[in-house]
Amino acid sequence: MRMRALMWLLCLTGAMISAGRSAAADRPNIVFAFADDWGRYASAYAKLEPGGPSDVVSTPNFDRIAREGVLFTKAFVNAPSCTPCRSSLLSGQYFWRTGRGAILSGAVWDENIPSYPLILRDDGYHIGFTYKVWGPGTPANAPYGGAATAYAKRGGGFNQFSQQVMGAANADQKRQQLLSQVRGNFQDFLNDRKPGQPFCYWFGPTNCHRKWAAGSGKKLWGIDPDELQGQLPGYLPDVPLVREDLADYLGEVQAFDAGLGELLDELEQRGELENTLVVVSGDHGFPGFPHGKCNLYDAGVHVSLAIRWPRQVPSNRIVDDFVCLPDLAPTFLDAAGVEIPDVMTGRSLLPVLTSEKSGLVDSSRDAVIVGRERHVGSAREDNLPYPQRAIVTKDFLYIHNFHPERWPLGDAPGYGLPAGPMPTFKDLREITVGAFADFDASPTKAWIITHRDDPAGQSDFQRAFGLRPQEELYDLHTDPHCLNNLAGEAKLAAIQVALRERLMLVLKSTGDPRVTGEGDTFDRSPYSDPAQPGGFRKPKPSGK
Repeated sequence: MRMRALMWLLCLTGAMISAGRSAAADRPNIVFAFADDWGRYASAYAKLEPGGPSDVVSTPNFDRIAREGVLFTKAFVNAPSCTPCRSSLLSGQYFWRTGRGAILSGAVWDENIPSYPLILRDDGYHIGFTYKVWGPGTPANAPYGGAATAYAKRGGGFNQFSQQVMGAANADQKRQQLLSQVRGNFQDFLNDRKPGQPFCYWFGPTNCHRKWAAGSGKKLWGIDPDELQGQLPGYLPDVPLVREDLADYLGEVQAFDAGLGELLDELEQRGELENTLVVVSGDHGFPGFPHGKCNLYDAGVHVSLAIRWPRQVPSNRIVDDFVCLPDLAPTFLDAAGVEIPDVMTGRSLLPVLTSEKSGLVDSSRDAVIVGRERHVGSAREDNLPYPQRAIVTKDFLYIHNFHPERWPLGDAPGYGLPAGPMPTFKDLREITVGAFADFDASPTKAWIITHRDDPAGQSDFQRAFGLRPQEELYDLHTDPHCLNNLAGEAKLAAIQVALRERLMLVLKSTGDPRVTGEGDTFDRSPYSDPAQPGGFRKPKPSGK
Protein backbone atom coordinates (compact mmCIF):
# COMPACT_ATOMS: atom_id res chain seq x y z
CA MET A 1 0.00 0.00 0.00
CA ARG A 2 2.80 2.33 0.95
CA MET A 3 4.64 1.39 -2.25
CA ARG A 4 1.56 2.19 -4.36
CA ALA A 5 1.18 5.54 -2.63
CA LEU A 6 4.85 6.31 -3.21
CA MET A 7 4.61 5.36 -6.88
CA TRP A 8 1.48 7.50 -7.27
CA LEU A 9 3.24 10.44 -5.65
CA LEU A 10 6.28 10.04 -7.88
CA CYS A 11 4.08 9.88 -10.98
CA LEU A 12 2.14 12.94 -9.88
CA THR A 13 5.35 14.85 -9.18
CA GLY A 14 6.75 13.86 -12.55
CA ALA A 15 3.57 14.95 -14.28
CA MET A 16 3.68 18.30 -12.48
CA ILE A 17 7.31 18.83 -13.45
CA SER A 18 6.52 17.88 -17.04
CA ALA A 19 3.52 20.22 -17.10
CA GLY A 20 5.64 23.00 -15.65
CA ARG A 21 8.29 22.51 -18.30
CA SER A 22 5.64 22.45 -21.01
CA ALA A 23 4.09 25.63 -19.66
CA ALA A 24 7.50 27.29 -19.54
CA ALA A 25 8.23 26.20 -23.11
CA ASP A 26 4.89 27.59 -24.26
CA ARG A 27 5.33 30.97 -22.63
CA PRO A 28 4.60 33.71 -25.11
CA ASN A 29 7.14 35.87 -26.80
CA ILE A 30 6.40 39.57 -26.29
CA VAL A 31 6.84 42.28 -28.90
CA PHE A 32 5.93 45.80 -27.83
CA ALA A 33 5.88 48.45 -30.57
CA PHE A 34 5.73 51.85 -28.85
CA ALA A 35 5.78 54.95 -31.03
CA ASP A 36 7.05 58.23 -29.63
CA ASP A 37 4.36 60.97 -29.72
CA TRP A 38 1.75 58.82 -31.46
CA GLY A 39 -1.76 59.61 -30.33
CA ARG A 40 -4.99 57.93 -31.34
CA TYR A 41 -4.68 58.10 -35.13
CA ALA A 42 -5.18 54.92 -37.13
CA SER A 43 -7.53 53.77 -39.86
CA ALA A 44 -9.00 51.19 -37.45
CA TYR A 45 -10.35 54.08 -35.38
CA ALA A 46 -11.66 55.93 -38.42
CA LYS A 47 -14.04 53.02 -39.00
CA LEU A 48 -15.44 53.47 -35.49
CA GLU A 49 -15.48 57.27 -35.42
CA PRO A 50 -15.45 58.74 -38.93
CA GLY A 51 -15.16 62.45 -39.51
CA GLY A 52 -11.69 63.22 -38.11
CA PRO A 53 -7.99 63.15 -39.08
CA SER A 54 -7.88 59.34 -38.95
CA ASP A 55 -10.04 59.33 -42.09
CA VAL A 56 -6.96 60.13 -44.19
CA VAL A 57 -4.60 57.65 -42.48
CA SER A 58 -3.84 54.12 -43.64
CA THR A 59 -2.37 51.82 -40.99
CA PRO A 60 -2.83 48.28 -42.35
CA ASN A 61 -0.45 46.61 -39.90
CA PHE A 62 -1.99 48.16 -36.81
CA ASP A 63 -5.39 47.32 -38.24
CA ARG A 64 -4.28 43.71 -38.67
CA ILE A 65 -3.32 43.49 -34.98
CA ALA A 66 -6.72 44.95 -34.10
CA ARG A 67 -8.61 42.60 -36.44
CA GLU A 68 -6.75 39.47 -35.34
CA GLY A 69 -6.81 40.47 -31.69
CA VAL A 70 -8.36 43.22 -29.60
CA LEU A 71 -8.79 46.92 -30.40
CA PHE A 72 -9.12 49.08 -27.30
CA THR A 73 -11.19 52.24 -27.61
CA LYS A 74 -10.33 53.73 -24.20
CA ALA A 75 -6.59 53.39 -23.71
CA PHE A 76 -4.78 56.22 -21.93
CA VAL A 77 -1.25 57.08 -20.88
CA ASN A 78 -0.65 57.94 -17.24
CA ALA A 79 1.25 61.10 -18.22
CA PRO A 80 1.44 62.98 -21.55
CA SER A 81 5.23 63.37 -21.38
CA CYS A 82 7.64 60.68 -22.51
CA THR A 83 9.72 59.95 -19.40
CA PRO A 84 6.95 59.82 -16.77
CA CYS A 85 4.74 57.88 -19.17
CA ARG A 86 7.47 55.34 -19.75
CA SER A 87 8.40 55.23 -16.07
CA SER A 88 4.83 54.31 -15.24
CA LEU A 89 4.64 51.75 -18.04
CA LEU A 90 7.92 50.00 -17.23
CA SER A 91 7.24 49.93 -13.49
CA GLY A 92 3.52 49.17 -13.67
CA GLN A 93 2.94 52.05 -11.26
CA TYR A 94 1.50 55.56 -11.31
CA PHE A 95 4.23 57.96 -12.43
CA TRP A 96 4.20 59.91 -9.15
CA ARG A 97 5.53 56.79 -7.41
CA THR A 98 8.72 56.70 -9.51
CA GLY A 99 10.76 59.48 -7.85
CA ARG A 100 12.71 61.44 -10.43
CA GLY A 101 11.24 59.22 -13.11
CA ALA A 102 8.12 61.37 -12.69
CA ILE A 103 9.71 64.26 -14.60
CA LEU A 104 11.41 64.75 -17.95
CA SER A 105 14.14 67.34 -17.34
CA GLY A 106 16.43 66.04 -14.60
CA ALA A 107 15.00 62.52 -14.65
CA VAL A 108 16.96 59.63 -13.16
CA TRP A 109 15.72 56.04 -13.07
CA ASP A 110 15.58 54.51 -9.60
CA GLU A 111 17.03 51.03 -10.07
CA ASN A 112 15.30 49.85 -6.88
CA ILE A 113 11.96 50.08 -8.71
CA PRO A 114 11.05 46.77 -10.36
CA SER A 115 10.65 46.98 -14.13
CA TYR A 116 8.93 44.27 -16.14
CA PRO A 117 11.73 43.69 -18.72
CA LEU A 118 14.32 42.97 -16.04
CA ILE A 119 11.88 40.74 -14.16
CA LEU A 120 11.32 38.76 -17.36
CA ARG A 121 15.07 38.61 -18.02
CA ASP A 122 15.63 37.15 -14.55
CA ASP A 123 12.95 34.56 -15.30
CA GLY A 124 14.62 33.31 -18.45
CA TYR A 125 13.52 35.69 -21.18
CA HIS A 126 15.87 37.09 -23.81
CA ILE A 127 15.26 40.84 -23.72
CA GLY A 128 16.27 43.64 -26.03
CA PHE A 129 15.21 46.94 -27.54
CA THR A 130 15.75 49.14 -30.55
CA TYR A 131 15.77 52.94 -30.28
CA LYS A 132 14.01 54.71 -27.42
CA VAL A 133 12.82 52.98 -24.26
CA TRP A 134 12.76 55.31 -21.30
CA GLY A 135 13.83 58.91 -21.82
CA PRO A 136 16.71 61.09 -22.99
CA GLY A 137 20.22 60.83 -21.60
CA THR A 138 22.73 58.12 -20.73
CA PRO A 139 20.74 56.35 -18.00
CA ALA A 140 17.66 56.22 -20.19
CA ASN A 141 17.77 52.50 -20.86
CA ALA A 142 18.42 51.29 -17.32
CA PRO A 143 14.89 49.88 -16.96
CA TYR A 144 15.62 47.67 -19.97
CA GLY A 145 19.10 46.53 -19.01
CA GLY A 146 21.27 49.25 -20.55
CA ALA A 147 23.51 49.10 -23.59
CA ALA A 148 23.89 45.31 -23.37
CA THR A 149 20.31 44.86 -24.53
CA ALA A 150 20.35 47.48 -27.30
CA TYR A 151 19.99 46.35 -30.91
CA ALA A 152 20.55 49.20 -33.35
CA LYS A 153 23.75 48.37 -35.20
CA ARG A 154 21.98 48.22 -38.56
CA GLY A 155 21.21 51.93 -38.24
CA GLY A 156 18.82 54.46 -36.74
CA GLY A 157 17.84 56.43 -39.82
CA PHE A 158 14.22 55.34 -39.42
CA ASN A 159 13.94 57.85 -36.57
CA GLN A 160 14.26 60.65 -39.11
CA PHE A 161 12.15 58.94 -41.72
CA SER A 162 10.75 61.90 -43.64
CA GLN A 163 13.98 63.91 -43.50
CA GLN A 164 15.98 60.94 -44.77
CA VAL A 165 13.62 59.98 -47.57
CA MET A 166 12.81 63.52 -48.69
CA GLY A 167 16.52 64.33 -48.88
CA ALA A 168 17.49 61.23 -50.84
CA ALA A 169 18.22 61.13 -54.55
CA ASN A 170 16.16 57.95 -54.80
CA ALA A 171 13.26 58.12 -52.35
CA ASP A 172 12.04 54.55 -52.91
CA GLN A 173 15.51 53.14 -52.38
CA LYS A 174 16.01 55.15 -49.19
CA ARG A 175 12.59 54.11 -47.87
CA GLN A 176 13.47 50.44 -48.35
CA GLN A 177 16.87 50.96 -46.77
CA LEU A 178 15.27 52.39 -43.61
CA LEU A 179 12.76 49.57 -43.40
CA SER A 180 15.60 47.09 -43.87
CA GLN A 181 17.34 48.67 -40.89
CA VAL A 182 14.24 48.03 -38.78
CA ARG A 183 14.13 44.39 -39.84
CA GLY A 184 17.88 43.93 -39.51
CA ASN A 185 17.95 45.21 -35.93
CA PHE A 186 15.11 42.86 -35.06
CA GLN A 187 16.87 39.94 -36.76
CA ASP A 188 20.01 40.61 -34.75
CA PHE A 189 17.95 40.49 -31.57
CA LEU A 190 16.23 37.25 -32.53
CA ASN A 191 19.47 35.61 -33.60
CA ASP A 192 21.04 36.31 -30.21
CA ARG A 193 18.62 34.22 -28.17
CA LYS A 194 19.19 30.66 -27.08
CA PRO A 195 17.24 27.87 -28.82
CA GLY A 196 13.68 27.78 -27.55
CA GLN A 197 14.18 30.81 -25.30
CA PRO A 198 11.16 33.16 -25.06
CA PHE A 199 11.91 36.77 -25.90
CA CYS A 200 10.69 40.24 -24.97
CA TYR A 201 11.44 42.99 -27.50
CA TRP A 202 10.75 46.72 -27.45
CA PHE A 203 10.58 48.65 -30.74
CA GLY A 204 10.65 52.36 -29.91
CA PRO A 205 11.09 54.58 -32.99
CA THR A 206 11.00 58.34 -32.56
CA ASN A 207 10.02 59.40 -36.09
CA CYS A 208 6.60 60.69 -34.93
CA HIS A 209 8.45 63.10 -32.65
CA ARG A 210 9.28 66.42 -34.23
CA LYS A 211 10.85 67.56 -36.44
CA TRP A 212 9.70 66.08 -39.72
CA ALA A 213 10.03 67.37 -43.27
CA ALA A 214 7.45 69.88 -44.49
CA GLY A 215 5.32 68.49 -47.31
CA SER A 216 6.34 64.90 -46.61
CA GLY A 217 2.85 63.68 -45.78
CA LYS A 218 1.63 64.39 -49.28
CA LYS A 219 4.80 63.59 -51.19
CA LEU A 220 5.67 60.32 -49.43
CA TRP A 221 2.27 59.00 -48.41
CA GLY A 222 -0.30 60.74 -50.57
CA ILE A 223 -1.98 62.46 -47.61
CA ASP A 224 -3.46 65.60 -49.15
CA PRO A 225 -3.75 68.43 -46.61
CA ASP A 226 -6.82 69.68 -48.45
CA GLU A 227 -8.63 66.48 -47.48
CA LEU A 228 -8.31 67.58 -43.85
CA GLN A 229 -10.30 70.76 -44.43
CA GLY A 230 -13.36 70.60 -42.20
CA GLN A 231 -11.96 67.50 -40.43
CA LEU A 232 -9.89 69.29 -37.78
CA PRO A 233 -10.99 69.41 -34.13
CA GLY A 234 -11.99 72.84 -32.83
CA TYR A 235 -8.71 73.46 -31.03
CA LEU A 236 -6.79 73.48 -34.34
CA PRO A 237 -6.99 76.47 -36.68
CA ASP A 238 -8.33 75.13 -39.97
CA VAL A 239 -5.79 76.93 -42.16
CA PRO A 240 -3.49 75.57 -44.92
CA LEU A 241 -0.29 75.65 -42.85
CA VAL A 242 -1.81 73.73 -39.94
CA ARG A 243 -3.42 71.19 -42.27
CA GLU A 244 -0.08 70.54 -43.95
CA ASP A 245 1.62 70.23 -40.55
CA LEU A 246 -0.93 67.63 -39.48
CA ALA A 247 -0.69 65.77 -42.80
CA ASP A 248 3.08 65.51 -42.34
CA TYR A 249 2.59 64.11 -38.84
CA LEU A 250 0.10 61.55 -40.10
CA GLY A 251 2.67 60.53 -42.72
CA GLU A 252 5.05 59.66 -39.88
CA VAL A 253 2.28 57.56 -38.32
CA GLN A 254 2.13 55.60 -41.58
CA ALA A 255 5.91 55.23 -41.55
CA PHE A 256 5.73 53.74 -38.05
CA ASP A 257 3.06 51.34 -39.28
CA ALA A 258 5.33 50.29 -42.14
CA GLY A 259 8.08 49.55 -39.61
CA LEU A 260 5.62 47.49 -37.59
CA GLY A 261 4.91 45.51 -40.74
CA GLU A 262 8.59 44.53 -40.96
CA LEU A 263 8.45 43.05 -37.44
CA LEU A 264 5.27 41.11 -38.15
CA ASP A 265 6.59 39.72 -41.41
CA GLU A 266 9.83 38.60 -39.77
CA LEU A 267 7.93 36.83 -37.00
CA GLU A 268 5.66 35.17 -39.55
CA GLN A 269 8.55 33.93 -41.67
CA ARG A 270 10.17 32.40 -38.60
CA GLY A 271 6.96 30.73 -37.46
CA GLU A 272 6.92 32.75 -34.24
CA LEU A 273 3.90 34.97 -34.76
CA GLU A 274 1.20 32.68 -33.38
CA ASN A 275 2.74 32.50 -29.90
CA THR A 276 3.84 36.11 -29.73
CA LEU A 277 1.94 38.64 -27.67
CA VAL A 278 2.09 41.74 -29.90
CA VAL A 279 1.15 45.05 -28.32
CA VAL A 280 1.11 48.34 -30.25
CA SER A 281 0.62 51.80 -28.71
CA GLY A 282 2.11 55.29 -28.29
CA ASP A 283 3.36 57.36 -25.38
CA HIS A 284 0.98 60.35 -25.65
CA GLY A 285 -0.69 62.73 -28.06
CA PHE A 286 0.77 64.59 -31.00
CA PRO A 287 3.60 67.15 -30.49
CA GLY A 288 3.49 70.81 -31.41
CA PHE A 289 -0.30 70.98 -31.57
CA PRO A 290 -2.75 72.44 -29.00
CA HIS A 291 -4.40 69.97 -26.61
CA GLY A 292 -1.82 67.31 -27.48
CA LYS A 293 1.46 66.44 -25.80
CA CYS A 294 1.78 67.86 -22.26
CA ASN A 295 -1.99 68.27 -21.90
CA LEU A 296 -4.54 66.18 -20.02
CA TYR A 297 -7.22 66.76 -22.64
CA ASP A 298 -8.34 63.84 -24.76
CA ALA A 299 -5.83 64.55 -27.54
CA GLY A 300 -2.96 64.50 -25.03
CA VAL A 301 -3.64 61.28 -23.11
CA HIS A 302 -5.96 59.12 -25.26
CA VAL A 303 -3.85 56.75 -27.36
CA SER A 304 -4.04 53.83 -29.75
CA LEU A 305 -3.85 50.28 -28.39
CA ALA A 306 -4.22 46.93 -30.12
CA ILE A 307 -3.16 43.53 -28.77
CA ARG A 308 -2.82 40.19 -30.59
CA TRP A 309 -1.97 36.73 -29.21
CA PRO A 310 -3.74 34.02 -31.23
CA ARG A 311 -3.04 31.19 -28.80
CA GLN A 312 -4.89 32.89 -25.96
CA VAL A 313 -6.77 35.99 -27.18
CA PRO A 314 -10.01 35.64 -29.19
CA SER A 315 -9.87 37.81 -32.29
CA ASN A 316 -11.91 40.55 -33.92
CA ARG A 317 -13.04 42.20 -30.70
CA ILE A 318 -13.52 45.85 -29.85
CA VAL A 319 -13.23 46.47 -26.10
CA ASP A 320 -14.42 49.58 -24.27
CA ASP A 321 -12.79 48.90 -20.88
CA PHE A 322 -10.66 51.77 -19.61
CA VAL A 323 -6.97 50.91 -19.79
CA CYS A 324 -4.06 52.91 -18.43
CA LEU A 325 -0.70 51.92 -19.90
CA PRO A 326 0.82 50.95 -16.50
CA ASP A 327 -1.55 47.98 -16.85
CA LEU A 328 0.79 46.55 -19.50
CA ALA A 329 3.62 45.63 -17.11
CA PRO A 330 1.50 43.26 -14.97
CA THR A 331 -0.13 42.00 -18.17
CA PHE A 332 3.22 40.95 -19.63
CA LEU A 333 4.25 39.27 -16.37
CA ASP A 334 0.89 37.55 -16.03
CA ALA A 335 1.05 36.20 -19.57
CA ALA A 336 4.56 34.86 -18.90
CA GLY A 337 3.45 33.17 -15.69
CA VAL A 338 5.65 35.40 -13.54
CA GLU A 339 4.59 36.73 -10.15
CA ILE A 340 3.46 40.36 -10.26
CA PRO A 341 5.19 42.54 -7.62
CA ASP A 342 2.83 43.91 -4.96
CA VAL A 343 4.15 47.42 -5.58
CA MET A 344 2.59 47.56 -9.05
CA THR A 345 -0.59 49.63 -9.13
CA GLY A 346 -1.46 48.57 -12.68
CA ARG A 347 -3.87 45.68 -13.22
CA SER A 348 -3.28 42.79 -15.59
CA LEU A 349 -5.39 42.88 -18.74
CA LEU A 350 -5.17 39.13 -19.22
CA PRO A 351 -8.73 38.43 -17.98
CA VAL A 352 -10.05 41.02 -20.43
CA LEU A 353 -7.89 39.74 -23.28
CA THR A 354 -8.80 36.07 -22.86
CA SER A 355 -12.52 36.79 -22.55
CA GLU A 356 -14.66 36.30 -25.64
CA LYS A 357 -16.69 39.41 -24.89
CA SER A 358 -16.60 42.74 -26.70
CA GLY A 359 -17.75 46.11 -25.38
CA LEU A 360 -17.35 46.49 -21.62
CA VAL A 361 -15.77 43.29 -20.29
CA ASP A 362 -14.80 44.27 -16.73
CA SER A 363 -17.29 46.74 -15.25
CA SER A 364 -14.73 47.87 -12.65
CA ARG A 365 -12.60 49.34 -15.45
CA ASP A 366 -14.71 52.47 -15.66
CA ALA A 367 -12.10 55.23 -15.33
CA VAL A 368 -8.41 56.10 -15.51
CA ILE A 369 -6.23 58.57 -13.61
CA VAL A 370 -3.75 60.75 -15.49
CA GLY A 371 -1.45 63.67 -14.64
CA ARG A 372 1.80 65.49 -15.18
CA GLU A 373 4.53 67.48 -13.47
CA ARG A 374 7.71 68.87 -15.06
CA HIS A 375 8.35 68.53 -18.79
CA VAL A 376 10.97 70.98 -20.11
CA GLY A 377 12.96 72.23 -17.10
CA SER A 378 13.40 75.74 -18.46
CA ALA A 379 9.71 76.20 -19.27
CA ARG A 380 9.14 78.24 -16.08
CA GLU A 381 11.25 80.28 -13.71
CA ASP A 382 13.08 78.13 -11.11
CA ASN A 383 12.29 74.97 -13.10
CA LEU A 384 8.79 74.92 -11.69
CA PRO A 385 6.43 72.28 -13.09
CA TYR A 386 2.76 72.57 -13.96
CA PRO A 387 1.18 69.98 -11.66
CA GLN A 388 -2.11 68.48 -12.84
CA ARG A 389 -4.10 65.36 -12.10
CA ALA A 390 -7.29 64.21 -13.77
CA ILE A 391 -9.86 61.44 -13.89
CA VAL A 392 -11.47 60.29 -17.13
CA THR A 393 -14.76 58.37 -17.24
CA LYS A 394 -16.99 57.50 -20.18
CA ASP A 395 -18.99 60.67 -19.52
CA PHE A 396 -16.62 63.29 -18.10
CA LEU A 397 -13.08 64.55 -17.83
CA TYR A 398 -12.28 66.29 -14.55
CA ILE A 399 -8.92 68.10 -14.25
CA HIS A 400 -7.40 69.56 -11.08
CA ASN A 401 -4.70 72.19 -11.69
CA PHE A 402 -2.72 72.53 -8.44
CA HIS A 403 -1.07 75.85 -9.42
CA PRO A 404 -3.41 77.70 -11.78
CA GLU A 405 -1.30 80.86 -11.44
CA ARG A 406 1.45 79.23 -13.51
CA TRP A 407 1.43 79.20 -17.30
CA PRO A 408 0.39 75.68 -18.31
CA LEU A 409 2.70 75.39 -21.32
CA GLY A 410 5.48 77.54 -19.87
CA ASP A 411 6.54 81.17 -19.73
CA ALA A 412 7.10 83.48 -22.67
CA PRO A 413 8.02 87.15 -23.13
CA GLY A 414 5.18 89.04 -21.49
CA TYR A 415 3.72 85.81 -20.09
CA GLY A 416 5.63 85.03 -16.92
CA LEU A 417 8.87 86.43 -18.37
CA PRO A 418 9.85 90.11 -18.54
CA ALA A 419 8.08 91.92 -21.32
CA GLY A 420 9.94 91.84 -24.59
CA PRO A 421 9.61 90.80 -28.20
CA MET A 422 8.13 87.40 -28.87
CA PRO A 423 10.41 85.18 -30.98
CA THR A 424 9.92 85.34 -34.72
CA PHE A 425 7.80 82.91 -36.72
CA LYS A 426 10.96 81.07 -37.82
CA ASP A 427 12.24 80.76 -34.26
CA LEU A 428 8.88 79.55 -32.95
CA ARG A 429 8.84 76.95 -35.71
CA GLU A 430 12.35 75.70 -34.93
CA ILE A 431 13.26 76.46 -31.28
CA THR A 432 11.09 74.96 -28.55
CA VAL A 433 12.55 76.81 -25.55
CA GLY A 434 12.07 80.31 -26.97
CA ALA A 435 8.50 80.57 -25.66
CA PHE A 436 6.00 78.25 -23.96
CA ALA A 437 8.62 75.49 -23.88
CA ASP A 438 6.24 72.68 -22.89
CA PHE A 439 4.79 73.04 -26.40
CA ASP A 440 7.14 71.69 -29.08
CA ALA A 441 8.34 74.08 -31.77
CA SER A 442 6.26 73.66 -34.90
CA PRO A 443 4.64 75.54 -37.78
CA THR A 444 1.33 75.27 -35.91
CA LYS A 445 2.79 76.81 -32.76
CA ALA A 446 4.35 79.61 -34.79
CA TRP A 447 1.08 80.31 -36.58
CA ILE A 448 -1.00 80.50 -33.41
CA ILE A 449 1.43 82.76 -31.54
CA THR A 450 2.06 85.15 -34.43
CA HIS A 451 -1.71 85.48 -34.98
CA ARG A 452 -2.51 86.05 -31.30
CA ASP A 453 -3.60 89.66 -31.87
CA ASP A 454 -5.83 88.90 -34.84
CA PRO A 455 -9.55 88.90 -33.97
CA ALA A 456 -9.94 85.35 -35.23
CA GLY A 457 -6.71 84.15 -33.61
CA GLN A 458 -7.17 85.39 -30.05
CA SER A 459 -9.28 82.44 -28.95
CA ASP A 460 -6.84 79.97 -30.53
CA PHE A 461 -3.97 81.53 -28.60
CA GLN A 462 -5.84 81.69 -25.29
CA ARG A 463 -7.01 78.10 -25.60
CA ALA A 464 -3.50 76.85 -26.37
CA PHE A 465 -1.36 78.92 -24.01
CA GLY A 466 -3.54 80.88 -21.57
CA LEU A 467 -3.93 80.43 -17.82
CA ARG A 468 -6.38 77.78 -16.68
CA PRO A 469 -8.67 77.63 -13.64
CA GLN A 470 -8.04 75.27 -10.74
CA GLU A 471 -10.79 72.93 -11.89
CA GLU A 472 -11.93 71.91 -15.34
CA LEU A 473 -14.86 69.68 -16.25
CA TYR A 474 -15.81 68.51 -19.73
CA ASP A 475 -18.80 66.55 -20.98
CA LEU A 476 -17.19 64.01 -23.31
CA HIS A 477 -20.45 63.16 -25.05
CA THR A 478 -21.29 66.68 -26.20
CA ASP A 479 -17.75 68.06 -26.15
CA PRO A 480 -15.23 65.29 -26.95
CA HIS A 481 -12.52 67.82 -27.86
CA CYS A 482 -12.73 69.50 -24.44
CA LEU A 483 -13.49 73.05 -25.56
CA ASN A 484 -16.18 74.12 -23.05
CA ASN A 485 -15.23 74.05 -19.37
CA LEU A 486 -18.34 73.28 -17.29
CA ALA A 487 -16.69 73.45 -13.87
CA GLY A 488 -18.75 75.61 -11.52
CA GLU A 489 -22.06 75.04 -13.26
CA ALA A 490 -24.75 74.38 -10.67
CA LYS A 491 -26.41 71.54 -12.56
CA LEU A 492 -23.12 69.59 -12.56
CA ALA A 493 -22.01 70.47 -9.04
CA ALA A 494 -22.66 66.99 -7.63
CA ILE A 495 -20.76 65.34 -10.49
CA GLN A 496 -17.84 67.72 -10.06
CA VAL A 497 -17.63 66.97 -6.33
CA ALA A 498 -17.90 63.22 -6.87
CA LEU A 499 -15.15 63.18 -9.48
CA ARG A 500 -12.90 65.39 -7.37
CA GLU A 501 -13.34 63.14 -4.34
CA ARG A 502 -12.75 59.97 -6.34
CA LEU A 503 -9.59 61.42 -7.88
CA MET A 504 -8.19 62.61 -4.57
CA LEU A 505 -8.92 59.26 -2.94
CA VAL A 506 -6.82 57.43 -5.52
CA LEU A 507 -4.01 59.98 -5.27
CA LYS A 508 -3.92 59.74 -1.49
CA SER A 509 -4.11 55.95 -1.38
CA THR A 510 -1.20 55.63 -3.83
CA GLY A 511 1.05 58.13 -2.09
CA ASP A 512 0.95 61.04 -4.51
CA PRO A 513 3.08 63.83 -2.94
CA ARG A 514 0.64 66.40 -4.32
CA VAL A 515 -2.01 65.29 -1.84
CA THR A 516 0.12 63.89 1.00
CA GLY A 517 1.56 67.29 1.95
CA GLU A 518 4.85 66.85 0.09
CA GLY A 519 4.09 68.68 -3.13
CA ASP A 520 7.40 70.51 -2.90
CA THR A 521 9.01 67.18 -3.83
CA PHE A 522 8.12 67.95 -7.43
CA ASP A 523 8.37 71.75 -7.15
CA ARG A 524 11.99 71.70 -6.14
CA SER A 525 14.55 71.89 -8.92
CA PRO A 526 16.30 68.58 -9.54
CA TYR A 527 19.58 70.48 -9.92
CA SER A 528 19.66 72.81 -6.95
CA ASP A 529 19.87 70.97 -3.62
CA PRO A 530 23.05 68.97 -2.92
CA ALA A 531 21.55 67.80 0.39
CA GLN A 532 18.87 65.88 -1.50
CA PRO A 533 20.05 63.80 -4.47
CA GLY A 534 18.39 65.49 -7.38
CA GLY A 535 16.42 67.68 -4.98
CA PHE A 536 13.84 64.91 -4.67
CA ARG A 537 12.49 62.85 -1.84
CA LYS A 538 10.93 59.45 -2.41
CA PRO A 539 7.18 59.31 -1.80
CA LYS A 540 6.16 57.74 1.48
CA PRO A 541 5.36 54.02 1.20
CA SER A 542 1.71 53.28 0.71
CA GLY A 543 -0.54 50.53 -0.52
CA LYS A 544 -1.95 50.11 -4.00
